[in-house]
Amino acid sequence: MSMPRVIISGGGTGGHIFPAISIAQEIKQRYPNAEILFVGAKDKMEMEKVPQAGFPIEGLWIAGIQRKINFQNLLFPIKLVASLLKAKQIIKKFKPNIAIGTGGFASGPLLKMANSMNLPTLLQEQNSFAGVTNKWLAKDANSICVAYKGMEKFFPDQKIRITGNPIRSKILAVQDYTEKNAQQEAKKQFDLDSESPVLLVVGGSLGARRINQLLASKLDFIKENNVQILWQTGKFYIDEYKNLETKQVKVSAFIMNMEKAYQAADFIISRSGAGAVSELCVVGKPVIFIPSPNVAEDHQTKNAHSIVNENGAICITENDLEDAFKTEFKALINDLEKQKKLSSNIKKMAKPKATSHIVDEVEKHWNFKL
Repeated sequence: MSMPRVIISGGGTGGHIFPAISIAQEIKQRYPNAEILFVGAKDKMEMEKVPQAGFPIEGLWIAGIQRKINFQNLLFPIKLVASLLKAKQIIKKFKPNIAIGTGGFASGPLLKMANSMNLPTLLQEQNSFAGVTNKWLAKDANSICVAYKGMEKFFPDQKIRITGNPIRSKILAVQDYTEKNAQQEAKKQFDLDSESPVLLVVGGSLGARRINQLLASKLDFIKENNVQILWQTGKFYIDEYKNLETKQVKVSAFIMNMEKAYQAADFIISRSGAGAVSELCVVGKPVIFIPSPNVAEDHQTKNAHSIVNENGAICITENDLEDAFKTEFKALINDLEKQKKLSSNIKKMAKPKATSHIVDEVEKHWNFKL
């Protein structure tokens, strides 16, 4: 029996890698005999995360252009040519039916070469501001799956499909994050009082220095308002903040069972990376986004505003935290109607079947017949 052969490329950050893995898992679920090969950048996190998920990966000698002039930038043209040649070899050997790109520099040479070899290609763009690589590849792609409206600014309109971003299956498995008994049980699991409100604070898997600093400086204010705190500092900051743990404040480097943390939360403070935003739409709790200013094209602010513009969340920039945080937080926790409205509106933007819709689109284009 013939089986589909799919090559997937994307990486550099979790925001590109985990959607790629989710797409691969959905293909495997539909076609257990499917052959899937990942292509990433050597020495980047995909070389570790993809094999952990059970898929083979090949590495290319590619890296992005740095903003400051250095030796690595001088090597870029050489790396690009070498990566294009290696990508051609990989494609000729693997003979895929389609190539899928989820962004990041590694996907550039692979998808560019796939197009030149007349392979169908599909792009998945997570952010509301398109990445450089996907913009470069868009002209020749068969379909471009996006999470936000208004992406015709970056891509050919007729190729855009609004599917949403892939979401971790554990997050999707929770039927109702607001169910009262389940929320009380989740609070008990974190050794928190089941009746008092909980603020969940996450700054991405590695943590966010500015959010941690904010929380440390506002702990007394938050506790005075009878709010408990579930605080993920990130592994680089745990030693600095672990000593602030009390009965009312739970501090950890990384929360493994994030679905339970979402369930326990009454309010959430988060960065606004594409993956986090997509998950928080499914969770449907009142959110204060604090976008990272240290990302390409300030895309986290644009992600956050796509929700704020629908009255689905609050956004405070890092520059405004000192002036605005206390006022915004107090207004939120004291206004039940505002909480309900934010929750209802952000949930309307959820796309829990995103991965399935993306693979539906893959099936339309791949050179494969059962």
